Amino acid sequence: MSKGIANWTPSDDVLVEAAIRRGASRRDLLKMMLANGVALASGSTILGRVERAFAATPKKGGAIKAAGWSTSTADTLDPAKASFSTDYVRCCSFYNRLTTLDKSGAAQMELAESVESQDAQTWTVKLKKGITFHDGKPLTADDVVFSLKRHLDKATGSKVAKIAAQMTGFKAVDKTTVEIALASPNADLPMILALHHFMIVADGTTDFSKGNGTGAFVREAFEPGVRSIGVRNKNYFKDGPYLDQIEFIAITEENARVNALLSGDIQLAASINPRSLRLIEGKEGIALSKSTTGNYTDLNIRLDMAPGNKKDFIDGMKHLVNREQIVKSVLRGFGVVGNDQPVSPANFFHNPDLKPKPFDPDKAKSLFQKAGVLGTSIPVVTSEAANSAIEMAMVIQASAAAIGLTLDVQRVPSDGYWDNYWLKAPVHFGNINPRPTPDILFSLLYASEAPWNESRFKSEKFDKMMLEARGLLDQAKRKQMYAEMQAMIAEEAGTIIPAYISNIDATSSRLKGLEPSPLGGMMGYAFAEYVWLDS
Repeated sequence: MSKGIANWTPSDDVLVEAAIRRGASRRDLLKMMLANGVALASGSTILGRVERAFAATPKKGGAIKAAGWSTSTADTLDPAKASFSTDYVRCCSFYNRLTTLDKSGAAQMELAESVESQDAQTWTVKLKKGITFHDGKPLTADDVVFSLKRHLDKATGSKVAKIAAQMTGFKAVDKTTVEIALASPNADLPMILALHHFMIVADGTTDFSKGNGTGAFVREAFEPGVRSIGVRNKNYFKDGPYLDQIEFIAITEENARVNALLSGDIQLAASINPRSLRLIEGKEGIALSKSTTGNYTDLNIRLDMAPGNKKDFIDGMKHLVNREQIVKSVLRGFGVVGNDQPVSPANFFHNPDLKPKPFDPDKAKSLFQKAGVLGTSIPVVTSEAANSAIEMAMVIQASAAAIGLTLDVQRVPSDGYWDNYWLKAPVHFGNINPRPTPDILFSLLYASEAPWNESRFKSEKFDKMMLEARGLLDQAKRKQMYAEMQAMIAEEAGTIIPAYISNIDATSSRLKGLEPSPLGGMMGYAFAEYVWLDS
């Protein structure tokens, strides 16, 4: 007797997916179904199930070319020195970390079997066994100690030296066990170790151009400022990668990046600005991957310089920013309204009770009158270097003009913006990439001695709370303290965060497996290991 579609069970779906993983073709599956008595009248429905299974099941084989947006002749395969998206993508392809972050932002083990502590100050890392570097060398505790200690050496030039400084002691207990001592308790260490810079390299490595890691791809070519090519690591300790080869380049001009995707020259175009979506929306064979994980462009008003040394001016600006309009018109809906603090709704510790300042031009005008700035011209520095900053500046300028405040929007080139204007100009825009924990955000951006303290916010109370919360293993207590700290930033700092911006990567519709990540676009820059090509 033939089996009709009504009698098709979930176990049959499992059989189909298992057959696909073994390499069965669509023809093979049809023969299998007929042999099992599937009624031909049900064929179209069954074939629909087969097509969906094929689309959802990773397949091995094929090569892709992907393009990021930033590049330099200083591109590096040294994880400690990684600065650009191109660096992060390549490091994620060639190396591994002790831990990674899943979609929810929780730490998951990668090279580590476990990362544990009883007091949040002394941590024990157990390594997985049987992992080898590309040159065949087995992974040991010595590699981990070497990799982490490099960040403490000024000669290394580590980009996370400030974060790594809390690690004061390293000990290889045995071949697969490492003990890490911290200067003070930090319950976030498992998440900190998931930062791209903490990739594990082989003990004694001096030549990083070889990309000798434990990662999913083996370096075949690397030309700084041009391209890299990786081929599948046949000895990889995970199920992936699915691709045979990944070539990664950068196309800095956005329209050129989009056109390369449309022409089929590349299969992934990273970080597409909402204004460019009109070029690709509705195009056959193109898909969009959206994630809102904490990237934002902010308006920074320095508290130690005029006019930001007058609180009424800062409060007035917070009421002058039309956040809903920025999300709708500037970001074309690809974002969520921000509340002037850096912990996004995607983060477990986000304070949902902290409401953004309402758009209220009349209240803003009253505050500007108190500050004595009406009738003066206030320079606002902006640049394409900060995502959507020029468009945001135009929206704010128009609202200011309507109440008699003159904002002199000064558009400066991207080249040199971060060195010459960011952190320096009295009123200017910044752009911050996602960070996995509030402590990292606060340490980088809001602590009194933070290296990127954009508005020169200083608070002894905030600093003390940051140190206390850092060492708490009690998540509920930490969440309460972080909520209060977010409120302090929103009320007292000079950073205005109108929206958390969605990252948009555009891909060929054949490229599957791309998912959001709290570490940023392109699946936290680790897409190469997880994506596959649908035939």
